[in-house]
This record gives sequence, structure tokens and C-alpha cells, in this order.
Amino acid sequence: MHRWLALALLAATPLALAAAPSDGWPHAQPETVGLAADALARLDDAMSDGTIPLADSLLVARCGKVVYERRYAHDYGRLFHAEAHRRGPLNAHLTGPYNYFDPAWHPYFHGTDLHSMQSVSKSVTAAIVGTAIQRGNFKASLDTPVLKYFDTTKVRHVDAAKRRMTLRHLLTMTTGLDWNEDLPYDDPKNGSSLMEAGRDWIQFVIDQPMAHEPGTTFAYSSGAAELWAHIFQLETGQDIEQYARRHLFAPLGITRYHWKRTPMGVVDTEGGLYLSTADMAKLGELYLRDGVWKGQRVLAPGWVHDSVSPQVDATFGWKYGYQWWLLPYGTEGRLAWAADGIGGQYVIVLPEDDLVIAVTAWHILDDKDYIEKVLERIRPGIQHHRCAPDDA
Repeated sequence: MHRWLALALLAATPLALAAAPSDGWPHAQPETVGLAADALARLDDAMSDGTIPLADSLLVARCGKVVYERRYAHDYGRLFHAEAHRRGPLNAHLTGPYNYFDPAWHPYFHGTDLHSMQSVSKSVTAAIVGTAIQRGNFKASLDTPVLKYFDTTKVRHVDAAKRRMTLRHLLTMTTGLDWNEDLPYDDPKNGSSLMEAGRDWIQFVIDQPMAHEPGTTFAYSSGAAELWAHIFQLETGQDIEQYARRHLFAPLGITRYHWKRTPMGVVDTEGGLYLSTADMAKLGELYLRDGVWKGQRVLAPGWVHDSVSPQVDATFGWKYGYQWWLLPYGTEGRLAWAADGIGGQYVIVLPEDDLVIAVTAWHILDDKDYIEKVLERIRPGIQHHRCAPDDA
């Protein structure tokens, strides 16, 4: 841990706050849906005392009902004051939406309860594609070449391999592009940091040379996810944010959000979305219900199945679907589904347990093992329970 952060944590013990009732969600006591309250309390304690550091919120839902919800207060303006005024890979512009230490932008949007989702935005973007396929607005096959959406005379490093890169490869992070995001986010060679420091993100990504044959090698890439904003616009003729507002957010009852754009005005589909904790949990609930929300089909049939089926071996023993992480959980062969954002943003779905967990945090410089710390505390409290037919 950075020395300054350790000192700041000692000086700023988080305060657990009772969260406001989650609009659009029924509520229940944990015991009524087979969750031990003491396990939830231990998770709450770990977030309150900093064992799980810089947690901002926690929401747990089972059988379609919110059973636990907390918020935690931190003075991020004080905690990251020095970093907010020092240019670096996470602060290329010193102020504004891509200074990750600017308290007006991170982790909350201008003092509201809308929290930066970071790469949870990628999973939302994949859901928008699934929505557009369901509605017949996105007609292209996932095997369509990415270069169909570009003037190749204006793209660098065009070769046979780049011509074989498809939309499916974008979703599964197997583009073959020369991109390294395994470096720490504050490393100036990190592909995401280099992209966000520039002006034309789309051109920056598509201009990268190829390092592998598409489809053969997993390389996590925020750049690959950003290309969807450009591709969606050309394929559907509609702005991806405006489309999401009408056809994904509205059915889910999501009325408050903010979505950042690049310096060129392109929607930041790789990490720019802000949501409330209750609304981010709706993404997990939608996937848990196979793309159906309150009886209305939102995502194309089969989209959830393909999204949370292992498409490629990733890192840490995890697998990857369509912009969803899949990690071993419980007995052999079981997988948890996770939308995962830097700093500790998680939508975790335990499908066999009918459980959704939403976490926000801003442990921006070191969120290693964050998800494991959450799961290891809640898992002992999950009891066998059969949800009633009308629960969801």
C-alpha cells in the first residue's frame, strides 16, 4: 500500500450510513430468503473499518429482493488532494472527467450518489448491444470484420490479421491488437492510460499494430470496448447512450445516470458510466433473469447464455465471456459472473444462489483481491433457499 494512503486511511475511518430505500426494488429481511444476517454484518464491518478499504456502498439482493444496503462516507477531496494536483497517468489533464482524483468527478458525479462504474460500463455496453439485437436495430453478425466500420486508407498497420478481427473478438478481448493493460493503471505505458490521455480514442485504438492472430490470445483492452461506441453508431445510426436511455435504462427504471464522453464527443463505452448502486445491481438482476425484466424481454434470447459462458481463458484462473468476467466459485464447475471496474466496482451474480451483490469503492491505486474479500465473507451466510415463483 502507498504510504500516503495508509496514513489517510488511519485518519479517515469510514462511517457506515443507512442507505435510502432502493427505488423499484422490493425489500425483505435476509433470513426470509436464506441469508444469515451475521455474515452480512461481518461484510459490513470489514467495509466500515477499512479491512476492505475505501468501500463506498454495498447492496445485496436475493430472490429479486434487496436484503442489505449500506453506504460509507469518505472525504476523497482530502484523501487524494496531492494526486489531484499532480499530473500523472491517472491525471493526464489535471482537472475534469479524466482526472481520477478530482473529487467533482471521482468517484461521485458532482456530489450526487451517482458513482463511477469504470469498467462495469463495459458490461453495460455489451447489454446495449444485446438489446439492439433483440429489437432488430443491430443487424450485423458478431463475425463481421471490425474494419468494415473504418476507411482502411486512414488506418495504420492494416494487415491480414487486422482484417480478420471481428466484433466477437472485441467482446471477448481477443482482438490480437498490441495492447497491454496488465500494467498498473498508474503506469504510463498502460494502454488505457495512453488512450485516455489523447484526443481521438477511436483512431488511437484502431491504429495499434497486431501482436497476435485474432481469437487466439486474451488481452484485456479498454480500447476494444471503446470501439463499440463508433461501431454502434454506424451500424444502427443511433448514439449508443441515447439508445440505452430509451431501450435499456427506461425498461429497468433507470432515470438518473451520467455518461462521460471522450474529447471528440464519443460515448466512453469502456469506463465512463455513473449509476446509483441500486441501479447498477439491476444489471446483475437482468442477467440473472436471462435478459427479462418484469416480464419484458430486454436482451436477445441467448445473449445472456453466450455472455456468461466461458469464451476464452483469461487471467487469475478466471474466464471471460462477452465483457463479463467468470470466476470459480464454490463447488467445482460453478462460476460467478462479475462486471468489474477499477477501484472496486462490482456487480457479482451467483446464479445458483439467485444472488446479486453490488459494490462500489474507490481504492483506485490497489484493488487487488477486492472481489475475493467480498465473496469470502458473504459465502458462509448463503443458505439453501428456493425462491418463490413470484419473488423475481
